[in-house]
Amino acid sequence: MPDKQNPGRSQRPLAQRLLWFAALWLLGVGTVAMLSFGLRLWLAPK
Repeated sequence: MPDKQNPGRSQRPLAQRLLWFAALWLLGVGTVAMLSFGLRLWLAPK
C-alpha cells in the first residue's frame, strides 16, 4: 500500500511490521492476564 503523503518513502519490511504486531499483541494479552489474575486474587473468597 503506497504512502499517499510521502510517495518516495519506503515502507518497513514485512518481518519488522509482523514483529511489532506480535509484540504489541503479546503485551495486550499479558496485561489482560495480569489484570484478571489480580482481580481473581482480590475478589476470591479467603
